[in-house]
Amino acid sequence: MIDAVRPVRPTNSEFIKVSKMNPITAFLVFAFLVAAVGSGYFGHFYLGAAFFVVAVLIGTSLKMANVWQKFVILRMGKLQSVKGAGLFAIIPLLDAVVAVIDGRIQTTGFNAEQALTKDTVPVNVDAIIFWHVNDAEKAALAITNYREAIDRVAQTSLREMIGSSMLASLLSDRKDADEQLKIEIGRKTAPWGISVSSVEIRDVAIPVALQDAMSRQAQAEREKQARVILGSAEAAIAGQFVEAANTYAGHPEALQLRAMNIIYETTKERGATILMPSSMVDSMNPYGNTLALALAGNEVLKPNGALKVAELPRPAAAA
Repeated sequence: MIDAVRPVRPTNSEFIKVSKMNPITAFLVFAFLVAAVGSGYFGHFYLGAAFFVVAVLIGTSLKMANVWQKFVILRMGKLQSVKGAGLFAIIPLLDAVVAVIDGRIQTTGFNAEQALTKDTVPVNVDAIIFWHVNDAEKAALAITNYREAIDRVAQTSLREMIGSSMLASLLSDRKDADEQLKIEIGRKTAPWGISVSSVEIRDVAIPVALQDAMSRQAQAEREKQARVILGSAEAAIAGQFVEAANTYAGHPEALQLRAMNIIYETTKERGATILMPSSMVDSMNPYGNTLALALAGNEVLKPNGALKVAELPRPAAAA
């Protein structure tokens, strides 16, 4: 698809008319015209004619350039000079100001529609270029319309860059793409006296169907990463539980305090009623459990099959 041609509109009067005057020239011309009219009114026709000729010469020869302007002057079809800021004079009829070049930084927007990437994905790319004229003579004489040429060169360079790049790198490595465009466009515009300051890609639009596929892919990648993180967290928690279990195994008092803290945490809310089995209370008393186990270890059978507690050795009587 061919990019639409946008009209290039020069700013700050790339090409000026001879009749356009600056304020100083206009004032001097007006003053000499008034003098010419006054001289003619009082009968000094020759003096009035002289003032009129001087007014015409000033109007056609005295020029003024602003600090950011460069006037390209031809004398009889050949380059005479390039004048900078301030007042200067040219020779009427022999000299002609053919162009006024703006030396400030300019911006030009350009785009590429339905350009295919290296992996054959159609994209729409919008970019902007910052440039300035560093050689007014080349910009005025080496090319017909350097503004239009910059726009065309930028579009073709952008398409070439897109065609040599993968979609993933084009979306992620914007800075590399900007630098590549800057170098390529600057190489092509250097013979015209134009320097490229920077190129910035503003937007990369891809088809809607591809956007959905990339969104699903990104969602799957995030879910995979979340599962990996969850598994790592579970492994870490399990390790902490094992360490806590080893600590509680050697210190029953710590287990009892932990159980009491759990009960406290569950009963902090006002108006809460907690039903707790008696077995749970017994399990929180490690001393009771220890005594029960000791008694169970000393149990013996009675003759009738009943259990009886073994008699513990009595202490020796005092002498």
